[in-house]
Amino acid sequence: MTFESLQLHPSILSALQKSGYTTPTPVQAQSIPLALTGVDLMVSAATGSGKTAAFMLPALQRLTEPSALSKSIGPRILVLCPTRELAQQVGKAAITYGRGFKRLSVVTVVGGMPYPAQLKLLRQPVDVLVATPGRLLDYIDRGRIDFTRCEMLVLDEADRMLDMGFKDDIDQIVAALPAHRQTVMFSATFGGAVGQLAHSMLTDPTRVELAHQSDQHADISQHMHWADDSSHKLRLLDHLLRGEDVQQAIVFAATKRDADWLSETLGEKGFSTAALHGDMPQGKRNRTLTDLRREHIKVLVATDVAARGIDVPNISHVINFGMPMKPEDYVHRIGRTGRAGRTGIAITLAMPAERFKVKAIERFTTHLIPAKTIEGLEPRFKPEQRDTRSRGGRPPRDGARPGGSDRPRFDSDRPRFGDRPRFGADSPRFADGHRSADRAPASRDRAAPPPRDRESGAARKPGGYGAPRTFSRGRPGE
Repeated sequence: MTFESLQLHPSILSALQKSGYTTPTPVQAQSIPLALTGVDLMVSAATGSGKTAAFMLPALQRLTEPSALSKSIGPRILVLCPTRELAQQVGKAAITYGRGFKRLSVVTVVGGMPYPAQLKLLRQPVDVLVATPGRLLDYIDRGRIDFTRCEMLVLDEADRMLDMGFKDDIDQIVAALPAHRQTVMFSATFGGAVGQLAHSMLTDPTRVELAHQSDQHADISQHMHWADDSSHKLRLLDHLLRGEDVQQAIVFAATKRDADWLSETLGEKGFSTAALHGDMPQGKRNRTLTDLRREHIKVLVATDVAARGIDVPNISHVINFGMPMKPEDYVHRIGRTGRAGRTGIAITLAMPAERFKVKAIERFTTHLIPAKTIEGLEPRFKPEQRDTRSRGGRPPRDGARPGGSDRPRFDSDRPRFGDRPRFGADSPRFADGHRSADRAPASRDRAAPPPRDRESGAARKPGGYGAPRTFSRGRPGE
């Protein structure tokens, strides 16, 4: 199949050709013909699968026909995204795919940008409006946006928006839109709250469901290294980043504070690095991403929310220094590499106390993550023997019984009392709360910060892996 066979407008085909795109990806081949008919869609697709073009090309196709409400200046296409970076990435894609249009107005409305500049753009006719829910609702509450001629609503990464607490914001935004419109929703999964949201917003939707998320990352080689403690993790990371095959890498940290600490620590070790998280001013975040795309930065240390929407072709490695909060986050993280037909490598660094997190990821992806060792950096910790052959189904579980629960067996997954590291008065404290005398970092290493909550950086609250989090509109990470 080619883009020509999808019967897109010549100006769109010309832009695709200039961008070097000739063959649609599976999600594009299945979604675009359906979207062009005007039906509501529920599309299950992973990051890096080409989903932005899957909804943006049909949206631009609509703009090749004049609006029935030509007197209105409000947007004809509205795209909602969970984060600033993803919204800006989608806005740039709209401009790229619409470069053949004689006149195309694309406006991106996100938090962290000055209101006057955005209001000036909204007072002019808008074709495509890309926004984060919180900032868009601010403008709706102020009566600054007219949605009279809105023909199409796209919710990109709907599951992430719900995770970030945008459910009420989305409901209020949808209430301000015309009832007669096309709605397209993209999400990694459509279970639970996402499915309920879809059925409340969409009319007789057609569902497009591709292969399981793990199968969509076939171009990404995945493995892990066991580490005894955070000091051991840091030495493993230093060794991995000095590999000759590392072009650029994204290293994921658990919290904003950890991201700053790790970026500064790697900088002291001679790496060209920068941090990216929600507490940074928007201008600095934009400059950091520009430096990353220009290859002025080799190592980007990021949090989950801040890294959403990053699309840099030369990212060869993704390294999980801090374990993801949910298994779904692991899939989103590794999707930052191996994009657009390229290959990539995803490496996870885990400590004994994080065994149950590794197993949760393996159950979610239905694939085992093979463990490797580096000569001279072998862990003292000896994990149980794990069959790393792909079985095409769920990996074996310790003590699993027919009809048993999929929840991890805490009596087997958690370290026993004898497995705990010894505490000593002279041992440095690391981010995981462990102390280790013989694994302590060299004097040039910085001590890791105390235990903090993920993303917020506040004192850690009680709750297990995957425990629910609540967010309020207008938080810094949006």
